[in-house]
Amino acid sequence: MSGTPTAVISTPAAVPLGPMEQQHVFVEFTQLREKTKGVLEPITAMLAKHEQVIRTFGAVEQRTVASEAVTESSKGGFHLKVLLLLIIVSAMGGTFQHGLNMVLINAPSVYIKYFINETWLERYGTAMEEHALKATWSIIVSVYSIGAVFGALIAGHLSVKYGRRNCLTFNNILTIVGALSVGFSRMARSFEMILVARFMYGVTAGNGLNVHCMYLMECSPKKLRGIVTITTAIFISVGKCLGQIIGLREILGSESVWPLLMAFNAVPAFIQLVTLPWFPESPRYLLIDKGNRALSMNALQRLWGKRDFSQELEEMQAERTAIKNERARSVWELCTDPSIRSQLLINMMMSFFIQLSGINAIYSYAFELFQAAGIPDERIPYVSIGTGLIEMFTLLICAFLVERAGRKTLFCGGLGLMSLWTALLTVTYSLQQLVSWMPYCSLVIIFAYVFSYGVGPGGVAIILPSEIFLQSDRPAAYAINGFLNWTGLFLVTIIFSFLVEGLGHLCFLIFFGVCLLLTIMGYFILLETRGKTLLEISEEFKNRKLWKNAPLRVAPNGTIPQSTVEIIMSTAF
Repeated sequence: MSGTPTAVISTPAAVPLGPMEQQHVFVEFTQLREKTKGVLEPITAMLAKHEQVIRTFGAVEQRTVASEAVTESSKGGFHLKVLLLLIIVSAMGGTFQHGLNMVLINAPSVYIKYFINETWLERYGTAMEEHALKATWSIIVSVYSIGAVFGALIAGHLSVKYGRRNCLTFNNILTIVGALSVGFSRMARSFEMILVARFMYGVTAGNGLNVHCMYLMECSPKKLRGIVTITTAIFISVGKCLGQIIGLREILGSESVWPLLMAFNAVPAFIQLVTLPWFPESPRYLLIDKGNRALSMNALQRLWGKRDFSQELEEMQAERTAIKNERARSVWELCTDPSIRSQLLINMMMSFFIQLSGINAIYSYAFELFQAAGIPDERIPYVSIGTGLIEMFTLLICAFLVERAGRKTLFCGGLGLMSLWTALLTVTYSLQQLVSWMPYCSLVIIFAYVFSYGVGPGGVAIILPSEIFLQSDRPAAYAINGFLNWTGLFLVTIIFSFLVEGLGHLCFLIFFGVCLLLTIMGYFILLETRGKTLLEISEEFKNRKLWKNAPLRVAPNGTIPQSTVEIIMSTAF
């Protein structure tokens, strides 16, 4: 700006040196350089050497870091501790509850019947008639299956709307309410509260069983999918064994504390209610159903470890693209889709037909066989615990073999052996009155039957329904699976006693036929799913053309097949 004074900084001018002074300075500098030459040269050489070492070490360190990163990525290590904790916590409100409910009702049955009769006498002044007491007890036992059917049908909708983890978490609230109902039933002098609690237990078991299998499968790595998913079956056996143990008279099976035994379900339910929210939601649900890639990556890293999961996300994205981002399908849409008939038939095999194979009937009939073997009645509960331990042990063997031998081999092999054992059981039971040691043979055959079930269909039937359906079909598929599974269990429970009365030991021939039929169907219909992505499994089902109308295969001589078997094989396969 004009008129503004400008500050001028002056520096003193340099005074030039004369010729004599310049020569004197040069001589002094030359002498100083000569004196320090012997000291500076070693220091300079040493610095140069150290600079080279530092550069070499830096390059080696960079290569080492890169190599470690590649090695860690190639190893694909997982957080096994996190997976193990997830397996245990998710089971507390899932299949473990079902195992408990299957056996907890047996130990206090005499005391509950007495309580029903006593309550009726207090209300109406007369004892309940025998047939009415049996009917009431049958309703209390069977209402569990009715509630489970209802729970299985709503599991698909709830798991899609609220997520797998949240559905499992809030499922425990209903279990705790049911436990409070049965726990205070004797104090309230109301056997109807036991009925309500059993129905609630059934709803939570049907819902929890389906959602637990879905959640655990979707949280497991492909290489460990079979082992992780089969733990759902293992925890059914763990629940059975624990229920049998705490149901002993020395623990909670006495008359004074049976309400506490029936309310024990609240303990694992409370454990899951407070611990499961700390685990992430299913990564597949977050990406395929919700389309949130960032949350899915975060869930994978929390479950499997801090590394890059781009390949896993791309596989999920490919499945999401294959189903064209469509919403989860309903049960009706699934049943009317001709492209997945093979999967639906396998789903029926893994649920309804497995119940008809006789495993639960064998458990029910084991008491009479133990009596025939001369085991005192008071010791039979301890022998029954041994049966449950065998099933749990064989399922652990199945978990070890499922990723080595494959699903199809274990399923067909286990059912084939079950066919053999049921046929032999028919023979040994018919000879029990003629040969003194034959009852012990029946016991051995029962243990062999349980062993074959655990190694084969007991574990595989849990895994396959989760692997053969894509994300949009899985909730509805599990609803169908649960409905058929619980319906089959209900029918076997109701009908088996009448079969024993009418056919006696020949009733095992029915189970022989079912096991043999399942073995043949499994051989021709099942696909091996080991080590394959869900999209690869779906494409393989589409390409096999199992149910499409095909022309009859003409023999080389120009004739068409004549036998019914040949016609079926030529058109179906």
